[in-house]
Amino acid sequence: MSLTPRGLITDWGGVLTIPVPAAVSAWLEADGIDLPGYKAIMARWVNQAYGAEETANPIHALERGEISVLEFERQLAVHLVRTDGNAVLAEGLLRRMFAEMVPVERMYTLLRSVRNAGIMTGLLSNSWGNDYPRDTFAELFDAVVISSEVGMRKPEERIYTHALAQLGLSPGQCVFIDDLEANVAAAQELGMIGVHHRDPDTTAAAVMDLFGLSL
Repeated sequence: MSLTPRGLITDWGGVLTIPVPAAVSAWLEADGIDLPGYKAIMARWVNQAYGAEETANPIHALERGEISVLEFERQLAVHLVRTDGNAVLAEGLLRRMFAEMVPVERMYTLLRSVRNAGIMTGLLSNSWGNDYPRDTFAELFDAVVISSEVGMRKPEERIYTHALAQLGLSPGQCVFIDDLEANVAAAQELGMIGVHHRDPDTTAAAVMDLFGLSL
């Protein structure tokens, strides 16, 4: 007979915010970025970073805090062009890219409900220089782990164990939410209960059921 879990760890971008592709699409249009060129470089980098056979690339370095945000922006900008033929401004590129990453109140309500029920909560996020709403963290989380601040990144096992240690929980006592399947799979391999986030209502229903709570 399975026991009710005691903790919940969640990703930030794409889970507590609108989907990352939606925010990026808004930036591509606003900045007039050539779409095929953007897709070509990002598909290669993201596949190297999160694919079955990981290959070291700028995403790894950025997420672990091994390079600065500006250095990553410069490396990315040289691969991009604007539809008007002009160069893409490197400085502030990531800030502009994620400007529309607005919070999803349904997910914040879920976190408050879970925490009010006495369940420990944590944030585990791979950072791309994101402007996190840190003023909300004390209300929402018992522990916060940002990849660039700890020198580790998902889906590395060590960052999950680090986050679990911050909550004082074992893998089997914790539910993990992420919008990237590779990150959920890594958590499940460690023994955590994985929830692959696709939309707020489905995730909320799954989480409340796992903790035996009512919607």
